[in-house]
Amino acid sequence: MRSAVSIDGLDLALLEAMHTHPRAGALELSRVTRVARATVQARLRRLGDGGIIAGYEPHIDLAAAGFGVQAFVTLEIAQGALDTVTVKLEAIPGVIEAFATTGAGDVLCRVAAASHQGLQQTLLDLNRSGVATRSTSVMVLSVVVPFRALPLLETLETRSSAKAPAYRA
Repeated sequence: MRSAVSIDGLDLALLEAMHTHPRAGALELSRVTRVARATVQARLRRLGDGGIIAGYEPHIDLAAAGFGVQAFVTLEIAQGALDTVTVKLEAIPGVIEAFATTGAGDVLCRVAAASHQGLQQTLLDLNRSGVATRSTSVMVLSVVVPFRALPLLETLETRSSAKAPAYRA
């Protein structure tokens, strides 16, 4: 696990600008944040190297792409089998996320399919894979709050950026 990278006001403004203008390059981001392009590039590099910016791939709406049936599946697995489970879950295309968890289950998976039949097939694939001793499924009816990170980042106590005049305290 990486150590946390501190985020200042300029970093937060840059992340907000990237969220608002996801296709903007460094020059446009420098205009929006009112700082030099070289500063933007250096900050993007630091945020990327620190793991805060995890990638630049497009956000894909699975429902719009034809995979509107989703469920969360809780798996109970054999103790010490997480590495094996990871490999087997990655081999099932319908598993779009999986998390090791505490509580009644050991792994929480988000699965998606084009239809209820496709979901059933993914659930059967999970059961046949031998990764789980028991599984429980919960259907997604709608997304109430989509994935978001900015509101949480905005709760950080950010220090001012001494080098960027627009972001000095």
